[in-house]
Amino acid sequence: MISVKQDVSTNPTSARNAQWGGRFAAGPAAIMRDINASLGFDRRLWRHDIAGSRAHATMLAHVGILSELDHEAIQSGLDAIAAEIESGQFVFDPVLEDIHMAIESRLTTRIGEAGRRLHTARSRNDQVATDFRLWLRDAIDGLTTQTHALMRALTTRAAEHAATPMPGFTHLQTAQPITFGHHLLAYVEMLARDVGRLADGRARLNESPLGAAALAGTGFPIDRTATAAALGFARPMANSIDAVSARDFALEFLATAAIAAIHLSRLAEEIILWCSAPFSFVTLSDAFTTGSSIMPQKRNPDAAELIRAKTGRISGNLLALLTVMKGLPLAYAKDMQEDKEPVFDTADAWSLSLAAMEGMVHDMQPNLSRLREAASQGFSTATDLADWLVRTLHLAFRDAHHITGRIVARAEALNCPLEALPLAEMQAIHPDIDARVLSVLSLDASLASRASYGGTAPNQVAAQAAAWLARLAPDHAK
Repeated sequence: MISVKQDVSTNPTSARNAQWGGRFAAGPAAIMRDINASLGFDRRLWRHDIAGSRAHATMLAHVGILSELDHEAIQSGLDAIAAEIESGQFVFDPVLEDIHMAIESRLTTRIGEAGRRLHTARSRNDQVATDFRLWLRDAIDGLTTQTHALMRALTTRAAEHAATPMPGFTHLQTAQPITFGHHLLAYVEMLARDVGRLADGRARLNESPLGAAALAGTGFPIDRTATAAALGFARPMANSIDAVSARDFALEFLATAAIAAIHLSRLAEEIILWCSAPFSFVTLSDAFTTGSSIMPQKRNPDAAELIRAKTGRISGNLLALLTVMKGLPLAYAKDMQEDKEPVFDTADAWSLSLAAMEGMVHDMQPNLSRLREAASQGFSTATDLADWLVRTLHLAFRDAHHITGRIVARAEALNCPLEALPLAEMQAIHPDIDARVLSVLSLDASLASRASYGGTAPNQVAAQAAAWLARLAPDHAK
């Protein structure tokens, strides 16, 4: 936030905002300027503010409210202002409060009276709502592209490791063998739902508030359909009050971001565990780790830890805007100025997290021998034994479960893996067990057997990875 410490009385001319100052005899107190100004953060809307003004000016000229001479002057003035901002020459004066006033003031300075006519038939209320939707639409498109890139990275690694065994966990206890590729594809599915939520939210926000004016519409004969089309909106919003007061599009984005951040945090947490010495499932290079100031042997997965931490700020931003909007009477209130910083911050944090996670997925190297060793531990093929008892001996599953539990207990007592337990030991628990059971107790046999749709069998994983890579090809992932 830009801070203005000069007292009003020392500079009354510059302190008063000429855009709305006709009603006021004196300028605001310095603290009022500080709390009221949003230019420090909403300046990032400048491209969208200029785009909205271009569309509005063209429409005003088309319906005869602006002369063609004024229209041309406005468009050329906006061109010049865009160039000034791009080059860093534009002066963002905090007295002008926000990006809308900053651009309009500069336009009037450059082209004179024509610049003052641009605001005909619109208000800052519909102007900011339009700019915000345009900005968020672009942010959603960028985040969607980034999420697709992460999905491609995960799917590429999944295809490489479609047959690489690793332990599957429930309760963080060894459950059944799975493949590393299968595990990575689980996150691809989660990210795909994030993309779906972004697309749904984008479709709902893609309506134009422009022309709703302050809250009641306008008496000028404007063409809201034309400005909506010019800005790429599907349609103008149907209710002028809703157009200026709705922020559910921002809330929906924040909710989607919070869910997506949790998905990224879960993967980050697993990478952190996998990199630890007790797991040693993967290693990360120096590119995505840091060292310790005191322990020279350390390689810390800080990128993953920071992704995990950003979930807190993203979830907090959702709660912040929910709290701002709770109980606000219609239509616009200044409280709603607090809508942008949580959204901007969330988009930035989400984008950075996606980029860092994509980098780590490309970078990480699975420890194949350690993954196989861990997949074989904890009697992970016990369910395969129970299934064999059901299929071959036609036992009820609950009976098979009980018998398998006794066999596992015996193997544990003898301190040997399940597949190495002597057949006689199993027959002592159930005499009908025969040598055929040995064929289902190996790690690879267990993996191959899970061939149901969506299962962890290597052929299933390879097929799912191939299907995802086809869907995520640049000409399809749009």
